[in-house]
Order: sequence, then C-alpha cells, then structure tokens
Amino acid sequence: MARQTFWKGYLKLSLVTASVSLTPATTESNKVRFHVLNRKTSNRVESRYVDSVTHKAVSGKEQVKGFPKGEDDYVILEDDEIDEVGLESTRTIDIDTFVPRGSIDWIWYDKPHFLAPEDKVGTEAFCVIREAMRANNVVGIARLVLYRRERAVLLEPQGKGIVLWTLHFGNEVREPVAHLDIDTKVDTKVLAMMTRLVKEETKEWSVSMVQDPIQKRLKTMIRNKTKSLKQAAPAAKRPAVRSTGNVINIMDALKKSLAADGEKPRSPRSR
Repeated sequence: MARQTFWKGYLKLSLVTASVSLTPATTESNKVRFHVLNRKTSNRVESRYVDSVTHKAVSGKEQVKGFPKGEDDYVILEDDEIDEVGLESTRTIDIDTFVPRGSIDWIWYDKPHFLAPEDKVGTEAFCVIREAMRANNVVGIARLVLYRRERAVLLEPQGKGIVLWTLHFGNEVREPVAHLDIDTKVDTKVLAMMTRLVKEETKEWSVSMVQDPIQKRLKTMIRNKTKSLKQAAPAAKRPAVRSTGNVINIMDALKKSLAADGEKPRSPRSR
C-alpha cells in the first residue's frame, strides 16, 4: 500500500536545495477503534464543548484560548496572536547544525518520518546531502513546523533515504528518578551464569517480537461476534397454518415432540 504523503517542501543545506516529501514512519491504522454509542438506540454519541456555567453548547467561532492566571481569571489569546510567535512555515528544512551520530540519547527521540526526494531534479542534491552526513558520521539538526508546533528535528541517513525524527522539547524530558550505586560489586559466578543465560536467549531481531496480542485478540473477538450475529439473524416468517381444531393441533405437537425425542441420544438405562 502506497504511503500517504502529509508534508511537501524543501531540504536545504547552504546553497544546495532538494524538493522532498515527508511521510510518517509509523501508523496506527491497524489499531482497533471503537465508537461510543447510545446503548438504547445504537446511535453514535457526539462530543461537544459546553459552557461550564450555563451548560449551553459553544460554537467553534465562539471558542478562544485562555491561559489561567488565577481562579476564574484568564489571559485571552487569539489564534493569530499565537501564530505570530511561531516559526513561519516556509516549508523548508534548513539544516544549520550537525552533531556526532549517536551523541543524542534515545530518550530525546519522538516520532520518526521518512524523508525522500520528490522529483528527479532534487534526487542528486538529496543524495549529496545524505552521503555527506554519512561520510562525516553526523546527523543534521533543523527546525520545522509540524503538528501545529515549531519543533527541533534530527535528520539521519538511513539506507537510500533519510529518517527525520521530531525531538522532544527540553521541558518534556525528565531527570532520572534515582541513581544506581556504581560501586556495587557483582559476584563473578553469578555474572558468569547470567552472561551464559543471556547468550542462550539471544536471537535475531524479528518484527514478531513487537506484535500487539491485545489487538489481535480484540479483532478475533469482533470477527466471532460478527459471525454469531449473522447466524442469529431472524429467519423469514413462515405463513401461519390455519387451525383445524384442538385435536389436530395437539396431535401435531405430540408428533413433533416424539420426533425431537427420538433424535436425542438414549441414556444407558433405556437400552
């Protein structure tokens, strides 16, 4: 299935520019999602913004962002005012800094994206930038407006392309909660046994190691429930049989009862 491009722009390093496209490297399209329904009517339930005091619905044009400065006291900010303090979305990834590859700890990495040249003209420029980073064993740092926020991004050569990672903001990464005592001595025999165990349990990486069993069980449950609902669908009603008297009706009922009883397995005592 072709990946859906959600950003197009330019990759720039000094005077070298390449037309590129950006695609998320991960997807949640296979995740089981549910709608909230009204149990009585099976209609979908809508979510709306309502005034916390009047309890009346508030339309989109009447909604505004407010920063709390006290109890029930806010600084009101319009969307255009917020946009003014951000980086202008020039659709250009301008690499202005390089750092040694592997020097940024994994905890700063946020979301990966595939960066690829958009046309034949920009392919050569794209490849030159990629190979220059690879030759120097560095990654590029730039800034970009993504997901409605100005973000620092990291560009890393990967195979024939470049992976662009959005990075967490400085105030999002916490300090380690506790520090281990580095002077703690490890028993050599215990370490030897643990080393052997780790070696025995070492395998080649496989995608199966990161499968989601809960999602798989949910899908199986939904399939089974769908089949049971189809089987339980009401059959077409047969035309009503005209009554010809209680004697005949009782006789028919007895015949059906005896026929049903004959189909049941007999108990050992009845043999």
